[in-house]
Amino acid sequence: MDIGTSGLRCQAIDLETKETLSSAMTSRHPIPGMNVIDHVNFAMDAGRDVANKLMIGAINNLFKLLEVDLSKVCRIAVCGNPFQMSLFQNIEIRDLAFAGKSMIKKLGITPPDRNGAVIKTSLLGIEGIDADVIIPPAVTHEIGADAMAMLTETGVLEKEGIRIVVDYGTNAEMALIHGDNILTGSAAAGPALEGQQIKDGMLAAPGAISNIEIKENGWLCYVLDDALTPQTGDLIDPVSGKIVSKGKMDGKAVGITGTGVVAAIACGFESGLVSGSKILTPDGTLHLQDGVNITSKDIDEAGKAIGALRAGYLTLMLEAGIWVDDVKTAYMSGASGLYVDAKKAQKIGMVTPGATEIVQYGNTSIMLARKMVTGEKTLDELRDMTKKLRAKHCMFASSDAFKDIYSVEISLWSYGMPWSAYNEMMDVYGLKHVPAEPERSTSERRSATDLPELRGKKVSILENAGVELSGLVQGCISCRKCVKECPESAISVEKAAITIKSDRCMGTACKRCEMICPEKVLQIKTLRIKEN
Repeated sequence: MDIGTSGLRCQAIDLETKETLSSAMTSRHPIPGMNVIDHVNFAMDAGRDVANKLMIGAINNLFKLLEVDLSKVCRIAVCGNPFQMSLFQNIEIRDLAFAGKSMIKKLGITPPDRNGAVIKTSLLGIEGIDADVIIPPAVTHEIGADAMAMLTETGVLEKEGIRIVVDYGTNAEMALIHGDNILTGSAAAGPALEGQQIKDGMLAAPGAISNIEIKENGWLCYVLDDALTPQTGDLIDPVSGKIVSKGKMDGKAVGITGTGVVAAIACGFESGLVSGSKILTPDGTLHLQDGVNITSKDIDEAGKAIGALRAGYLTLMLEAGIWVDDVKTAYMSGASGLYVDAKKAQKIGMVTPGATEIVQYGNTSIMLARKMVTGEKTLDELRDMTKKLRAKHCMFASSDAFKDIYSVEISLWSYGMPWSAYNEMMDVYGLKHVPAEPERSTSERRSATDLPELRGKKVSILENAGVELSGLVQGCISCRKCVKECPESAISVEKAAITIKSDRCMGTACKRCEMICPEKVLQIKTLRIKEN
């Protein structure tokens, strides 16, 4: 099972044949929020027990979807970042919330052992299954088993030359491999590149625009069908929104995925319609199919994530004493890393500009979990690997180089600085220049989907994680302004009783419901899990 920031994925495997029996996944994570920072904040505010119960409740509902006899399950393996793994075990999380040691010491926090464990399902609250749960070790407080999965499952360690691998997600783990040295880091990129915090953004689903290509008379949109396969959509004039020619897609586009946002920004750069976060059309909008649009605010949100990624890998290069021209191979993992157009991603800065070879992989966390549950990877092997990685970790939160580069990125994406001034600002900080155009590169997609081992097996989607927060809010006048304000339709009100679908709530990154409350009495952190 993969416990990720944006969702949960699990598979059932026959241990004798190692064949996949069935698979299920959620589209969202049950803890309110859209990235790991939001989840940390919620767990700190509402309490670790509340966040743990939300997660375990969703996992129990997810397991019920598996088309297997749960009484025959004897072993479960999980993979994810240190925070998610800690919540899964319901152990101390406060040490993960602070970058430095002084606050941890001041609060008298004793960091728990995160060196891997085998725990019975009954001790974790998992229902209907009597099995051992294998929990892999973490490298540091911000680099976990998901980063090890990125390294072990992509094959990047066996590759020759200097290379970099990035797991593209809300918390972007990355590693630079130079000879026998592996330098790691983790950048909180946020959810924009997964289609969230974007005006018309959405996770991958039927009707979502997933890619865009520049054609002679306009921009060609690709829209996901019911099987989540891209189909040729309409050819659109991005300036006016006029349909140049209709596509073959049945039905309308209803939104845009993170990969579509990347494609729109790249096409905007190439066509001269985008400069930094500014859209140079008369109405400041990029028009796509069926009224789906990209705004300057959308580019600002995506740019913060792109900036964090670029600041991250440039910082690793500085720490290693090399620069972009030295790194010729880039690996991309995670769902976003697999489905995005690699060359478009490189054009806007998500991939190092010096890479001439780009290799894309799927969900490496669930690949590692699979190997742990079948015995192909042992806890001892993973523990040995964590010892090596701990010695070569760069904490971006305390890195002056990262802070300086990210300030340049924010100037570009949020404050209207043109790209022509980018390297001038790098000079101010005494940093090396970044090429305006990337090298010519080849890209290879090693998997058709982010769950390659399914081999055509059924994938069930748990649209509703089945866990909710609720409470009677004293002073609530039932005006329902919070209901109207919520962009995710996560909240409902009945006679001062508030109910929030936790897997839809955007958490501390949003709080629009709290801010719109005229009586200022709504606080999400005071709500508790709704009992069925």
